[in-house]
Amino acid sequence: MTYQAFYRVYRPQSFREMSGQSHVKRTLQNALLANKTTHAYLFSGPRGTGKTSTAKIFAKALNCEHAPTEEPCNTCATCISITNGSHPDVIEFDAASNSRVEEMREIIEKVRFAPASARFKVYIIDEVHMLSTSAFNALLKTLEEPPAHVVFILATTEPHKLPATIISRCQRFDFKRLSSIDLLERMKIVLEDIDLQYEEQALKVIAQSAAGGMRDALSMLDQVVSFSGDKLTLEDALFVTGSISQEVFYDLAKALGDRDIAQVLALLEKLMSEGKDAVRLSEDLITFFRDLLLIQTAPDLEDLLELASSDEKFKTLANQFTTDTLYGYVDILSKTQQEMRFSHHSKIYLETAMLKMAQFAPGQPIIQAHTQANSPQLQSIGESPNVAGLEAKIASLEQIVHQLQQGGQQQHNATPAQQRQRPKVDSGMKINVGRIQEVLKVATKKDLQMIKSAWSDVLNQLQKSQSALLEDAEPVAASSNAFVLKLKQGVYCTIGTNNGTFSAMSTILQPLTGVAYEIVVVPEDNWLKIRADFIRQHGLDKQVHSLEETPADNVNEMTEPLFVEERIPSEDPLVAKAEELFGKGFVEILEE
Repeated sequence: MTYQAFYRVYRPQSFREMSGQSHVKRTLQNALLANKTTHAYLFSGPRGTGKTSTAKIFAKALNCEHAPTEEPCNTCATCISITNGSHPDVIEFDAASNSRVEEMREIIEKVRFAPASARFKVYIIDEVHMLSTSAFNALLKTLEEPPAHVVFILATTEPHKLPATIISRCQRFDFKRLSSIDLLERMKIVLEDIDLQYEEQALKVIAQSAAGGMRDALSMLDQVVSFSGDKLTLEDALFVTGSISQEVFYDLAKALGDRDIAQVLALLEKLMSEGKDAVRLSEDLITFFRDLLLIQTAPDLEDLLELASSDEKFKTLANQFTTDTLYGYVDILSKTQQEMRFSHHSKIYLETAMLKMAQFAPGQPIIQAHTQANSPQLQSIGESPNVAGLEAKIASLEQIVHQLQQGGQQQHNATPAQQRQRPKVDSGMKINVGRIQEVLKVATKKDLQMIKSAWSDVLNQLQKSQSALLEDAEPVAASSNAFVLKLKQGVYCTIGTNNGTFSAMSTILQPLTGVAYEIVVVPEDNWLKIRADFIRQHGLDKQVHSLEETPADNVNEMTEPLFVEERIPSEDPLVAKAEELFGKGFVEILEE
């Protein structure tokens, strides 16, 4: 006989053999004993949780020769033929490959015929959500007024795709993901049956990778058994499933606790080089820190641990962190995981999350972390845990609130003219004037046009929040390896630097242009002043004044990008005519 996969050989054949789903088993068994079964059932839930197996067991219990019974005997001719899939009155129908209305009508036409040898004619329709609208309409009438000898069992992983009229005519059972304990117990039965020794930690790794699906767990177990020798070991399970060992998680968590950023990034780089997926790794890290929380808060629940163990070193590791710190780690990783879904640079997001975790201070608001460096009053907060220290903190906070209230009152009392004249708040952005001048010295129009030609593609590939930040941004000068990016306000430069917008731009721009450009950002007001100073220092002001009389060939290539804006009106006669009729202030030139 040909080899069969574990999930087929060890498929449960009775309610007693089923793992989990106790609410489904109890309801169906009570209905069988009381002879109160209905005509239509809907089994919904994740893949590999026992929907089709339960449907077959229920079909056997309905038609067993010893019925009514809560368990099929699996010895009578009817049970054996249903198990083998050869019984004429138990019809399995795959809606994924037979979704048309013609196939459904063919079934409905045979519904009215009495069973050949059983008490009930059972139709098991798998993946029922794949049926077409016409097929659902054809099935609806039969579900509404079925013959007494027919039972429909609909199975689906996506119940939200079913029409409400179908769902309302069925008894619905929601199958849940199986717990790690259920998966472990079933895998132990399989390994004991084939007489293979195993390490329990290896089974935990497989159960964690299966994510609550029995079929996935048995499939991976089958693969690991084929890979292993005389004993199923932890190393074999880690290698086949692509999971990470407890020791790596331990070392990573210890490095985070010690704030050893170099060690954290080195471990992460090693995992990435081994082919680990960043999204999967973030999920595993969340699970690991959840285990540390369990060890801290509920040490008796050892059976619920998935990636950590109850060894003494993990208990010591868990006690090195405060509960707030572990909650903070989970929160950072959860937010990072959401951001990864919209980016192709998942590794960068995970590295950033690790840096945040290494520098995380529990109980410290985000705004405080930004303002401590510039506020001596806030620097004094958070030093002493005694009463005097707390009083000092309260006094400092009251003083800050008082100052803010005074500032708000002064602003409220100021006249509109005074409010308009109030100077702009400095964003704290330091302009690299020297680097901008170096770019201007070797800037060419060709390099600038190359940047602008790829600009729309860059904006489309950035995240929405990042592209919105660059809505009014414009490349104004470019050399062979760098370009100057003008932004509307200085605060945009600061935000873009902090959230990685400019580094992401450079990464996206490189394959489009073939050059790894350095991006030098500058606010618009500063750019106008730097540009004017550069023109004056290099004696180019005469060229600016006589630009309309100067042929294009006579302009120095070094200063050509500086004159692009001035040259546009004189190069296009239509633009010149529009400016003559309406004035330069009312003409806006859009490049397509």
